[in-house]
Amino acid sequence: MYKHVLIPTDGSPLSTEALEKALDFAHEIGAEATVLVVMEPLQVFTVNPAGLEIAYAEYDRKNNEAADGILGDATGAAKQRLVACETIKLVSADPAKTIVETAEKYDCDLIAMASHGRSGFKAFMLGSVTMKVLASSKTPVLVYR
Repeated sequence: MYKHVLIPTDGSPLSTEALEKALDFAHEIGAEATVLVVMEPLQVFTVNPAGLEIAYAEYDRKNNEAADGILGDATGAAKQRLVACETIKLVSADPAKTIVETAEKYDCDLIAMASHGRSGFKAFMLGSVTMKVLASSKTPVLVYR
């Protein structure tokens, strides 16, 4: 059925739970997994950019450190489940587009991801990465809630 599952994660508790369930599923069906963290770049608009290089460098350092921790934990979880797993860390201001493109690039036949279940005003203002992936992906999407 499915041979290669893409598992995007942001390290949140719900996303981590979805990661673990997706790895369990991958083990059950004999699929390999690719775990993806999409790091959003720091976006600051100012008329006085003095000193922003330091802020950007510190943000990038902490962002990479957090992503490496998330991916390290995912690698460990995959090993426990005997699932072949690759990890990817990308930078993008559009995580949904990056998730869809990554699934296509790596020939994934399923995307398994969490949905934080925002509704009402929050969903309207913030949007939903999951909803955008569902709307634009040709790859089937399994949503954990």
